[in-house]
Parts: sequence; C-alpha cells; structure tokens
Amino acid sequence: MKQKETTSSIPYEIMEDMDHIGSSFDTPLRADAFEMDDDLKMELISKHFREIMQILGLDLSDDSLSGTPHRVAKMYVKEVFSGLNPANKPVVKLFDNKYDYDQMLVEKNITFYSNCEHHFVPIYGKAHVAYISSGKVIGLSKINRIVQYYAKRPQVQERLTVQIANELKQILDTDDVAVVIDAVHMCVASRGVNDTNSRTGTSHFSGKFKEETSRKEFLNYINAPT
Repeated sequence: MKQKETTSSIPYEIMEDMDHIGSSFDTPLRADAFEMDDDLKMELISKHFREIMQILGLDLSDDSLSGTPHRVAKMYVKEVFSGLNPANKPVVKLFDNKYDYDQMLVEKNITFYSNCEHHFVPIYGKAHVAYISSGKVIGLSKINRIVQYYAKRPQVQERLTVQIANELKQILDTDDVAVVIDAVHMCVASRGVNDTNSRTGTSHFSGKFKEETSRKEFLNYINAPT
C-alpha cells in the first residue's frame, strides 16, 4: 500500500493502481458455477449450515434456531451473494448526451454492503463514482445498482473498486472514470486485531482522472461537507 499524495482531506490511505494484486480482477468462479439452480443451492447450503451449527453444539430443536439453516441459505443465494450470478446483473440503458455536458458527473456516497472473501464477514461503506461522457449518459440509479451488484459477492475491496470502474468504462465507452471506496471491514473490527476505528480506502483513476486537475476536483467534491 502506498500513501497517495493529495490536497484532499481523505483521512486514510488510498491504494491506487493496485498493480501489486496477484490475482485476476474477475471474481474466482468455477466454470460450472451456474449449472445448479438456486433452489438446489439453497437446499445444499441449508444442509451443510445445519451441520456446522450442530458441530458448534447448538440445539436446532429450539424454535429460535430451527429455521436458521434455511434463512442463511436463502440470504446467501438470494441476497448477499446474488451478485455472483450474471443473471442478476443490472440492465443498463444509455441516453444520448443531448445537453453536450462535457464535465464530470459524480455520484457520491453510494451505500454498499459486501462480504470479505477471507472470513465471510461484512464489509460496508460508501462508494464515490464519476465519469466524463463520451457521448452517452447513464441513469443515475444504474450507477448505484452496478456498485451493489459487484458488492453482493465475496470480495476484496481492491477488486470491487476495479470491477465497478471497468464495468462503467465498458458500458459508457470511455476511459474517463473514477471510483473511490471508503469501507469498514468487520474482519478487522470484530475479530483479529479488534480495531473498530480503522477504515480502508481504495481508488481507481483512469483517462482524464489521471490528470491532477480532474482528480483534485473529484476528490474535493466527495470530501466536501454534505
């Protein structure tokens, strides 16, 4: 991790470029990941989670616990890891940039919830996204949906940052994209070092956002009081 030098007031380290990451920016998935339907996945997850609870010594005959294996299985498949399935990818419609708006558009403070792929505990925080139109614009809510789609899978924050940026670059046909994520990792806060105060920052700047003027304008905006 390297400290980004900037006049921005972001009070944490920003991991930029991320060329130290050894793995692919694609989420690691088997080739047969979607040959099994959701109902069967939930059935098997429920069965195995029941076994985990039994190993831990929990009494599954208790009415508070008896439905937990099914609830966890449904949550995994239909909610917190639903972003693994490409069938759930947001359908994005583009519009002509009829206003000839050639400055940056920023969507700030996008709330997201994800899960650490190392411990399967929550990561949560805010994403800030910007782009400069190359002739097309995207509905604002679709930016939020793209962030949430990639967050809803086992993740590392560096990969999440780049996946969001790459998706927007492909959809909008522009390299002029910026993404900054500020997040809390419960694998740090609730276990291990038990540090409840630290936050993690990651960034991806491409195209015109590699230039100091545009990058500084974006960072100043996302750090301005709401």
